[in-house]
Amino acid sequence: MTDPSPPPDAGDIMTVVHKAVGGIDLEPAEKREIWRFTQRELPYLWSQRTSYFILGSYRDPYLRRLRAVQNELTKQLGAYPFIMGDLLELPTDRLNTFDIMFSLLATYSDYIVGVFEKESGGEAPELGEIDDPPYFDKSYVFPRDYAWVTDENLDSKQHVIQAALEIAFADDLSEDRAQSKLDSLVDRARESGFDIDEQEVRDVIDERLNTGVEPATYSWVHLNKFRKFELHNRCFPWTTEEELRTVVGVLPSPTPRPEWESSGES
Repeated sequence: MTDPSPPPDAGDIMTVVHKAVGGIDLEPAEKREIWRFTQRELPYLWSQRTSYFILGSYRDPYLRRLRAVQNELTKQLGAYPFIMGDLLELPTDRLNTFDIMFSLLATYSDYIVGVFEKESGGEAPELGEIDDPPYFDKSYVFPRDYAWVTDENLDSKQHVIQAALEIAFADDLSEDRAQSKLDSLVDRARESGFDIDEQEVRDVIDERLNTGVEPATYSWVHLNKFRKFELHNRCFPWTTEEELRTVVGVLPSPTPRPEWESSGES
C-alpha cells in the first residue's frame, strides 16, 4: 500500500493532533496513520454537505437512538450525519487514539449533536469536551428525561413528564398514593398554563413501565452542563424515541452554511 502523503492543510491538522496528544513527538508510522485517517474521513467534512457529528453511547439500546437521529438527519438533502464508531480507526498502540479522532472530527464538523441517557460511559467525557470552546458554539445536546430542577414550580412540559416518571417509579409509594400525586401534578401543571392532561402523562408512564426503561438520572455536574446549553437554547430534552425523532428537527438545516464557518473563527 502506498504511504499517504500530507494533505495541503497538514499544518492545521497537526496543530489539532498535537493538542490532542499533549504535544509529544509523533513517530513516522503514527503520522502515516493519521494522514490515512484524514484522507479517508475528513473529505466528507470538507464537502459541500453539512456534517453532523453524533455523540452518545454505542451500547444497546442506546445505539438505536443514535441511529434514529442519524436516520432523521439523513432525510435532509445535503446532510452528512455520522457516528465515530462507523469510521476508520487509527491503528496505533502508543497514542490516545480516541482523543485524536474526536478532536479532528469535532474540529472539522459543522455541528456536534450529543444524545445523552445516562451519566456513565464514553459520552460523559464527550459532554465535558463540547461544553467549552472551541466546540461549544456548534454543539447541541439532547438529554433524555432532563429537566432543570428549581423548586416546586413547573417550568416546562418536560418538567411535568419528568416529575410524573419519578412518581411512577418510586418504590415507596402505593398505587393509590402514586395516583393521588399524579393527579395533583397534572392539576398544578394546568394551573401553570401547560396544555397537558392525565392521559398524556399516563401514556408516557405506561410505555416506560412496559419497556422497563426507568427515568434517566444524572450527576449534578451533568445537570449543570445541560443547563448551560439550555440557557443558550441548544438543549432539547426528550422522553420517547418518537419524541427524539421529532425534536431533532430543531437542528440547523443543511442550508445555509453555519455562521461559525464564515465568521473568521478557527
